[in-house]
Order: sequence, then structure tokens, then C-alpha cells
Amino acid sequence: MFRGGRELKKNRQNGVYTIEFAIVGAVFFLLLFAVFEVGRLFFVWNILTEASRRGARLATVCHFDHSSMSAFDPMLAAALFDKIPMAPNLGITNLQISYLELDGSPVTDIDKIKLVRAEIINYQHQLIIPGLFLTLNSPSFATTLPRESLGATRTKYSYCLPSDAT
Repeated sequence: MFRGGRELKKNRQNGVYTIEFAIVGAVFFLLLFAVFEVGRLFFVWNILTEASRRGARLATVCHFDHSSMSAFDPMLAAALFDKIPMAPNLGITNLQISYLELDGSPVTDIDKIKLVRAEIINYQHQLIIPGLFLTLNSPSFATTLPRESLGATRTKYSYCLPSDAT
């Protein structure tokens, strides 16, 4: 009836390796997904910076609504990569175009425009790490450029429509 000490110890240790593997595996995969998520976060960060830069560039050379001093929606869509889903949840409501005087104050007259500012605002990034459903609020990404033609050519205005709009 009495078993040796070794045999008794061995029976108690049967599932230890499985438990250790489960714990270490869970931590490993959590860290692996976290590394992927940091890479994805930097990619979205660069997309937001580029969208701000493209928005400012298009706003300096494209026609806009003179009555409300705002950019047309097709120009905003073109600045956001023509509806290619580069960053999730990024839409024309996140891109704000401002026409400014030299001191940075908003203008009310087209003749006073000296600067154009494009800013990505209120963007929220959803993390996809399993088990950690977090949403990060991004900072604003702003680009300010001096005005150029504002869409005026010798004979007409250039509207800078995206490729699918005519």
C-alpha cells in the first residue's frame, strides 16, 4: 500500500507543465499582440499626419465655398485618400479646414486669407488587443501652409474632385 516518495511526488506533478504552458503562452501572446498593436498605432499616427498635410495642401490650391469659408466635401474626401479605408473611423468630420489671417485669426473675407490650416480633430483609435478593448483619443494633427491660388485660375476655378466624383 505504501508507495515510495518518488512515485507520490510524480503523481502530484502531472498537470504542472500544462498549467505553466498556459500561463506563459497567454502572457506571450498578449505581448505579441501588443507589439503588433503598437506597430498599427504608429501606422495610424502617420496616416493622420499625412491626411492633415494633404488637407492643407489641397486647401491651398483648390476652390472652396466663399459664402461659408469652408472646404467642399469632395476636397475633404480627396485629402482623406479618396475613401480608401487607411485608418478606421476616419471621415470628413475629422478634418477641419480653416482659412486664417497672418495672426492666426479666422477670416470673413476671401481677400484677407493668408494661411490655410488643416487639422485632424476628435479621432479615436480602437485597439484590437484581445481582452483589452480600449479606445485612445488622438491628439490633433495640424498643418498650416501659406495660401496659394485657392483654386483660382485664369479662366475658372479648380475644384479638386476625387477620382470617382465628376
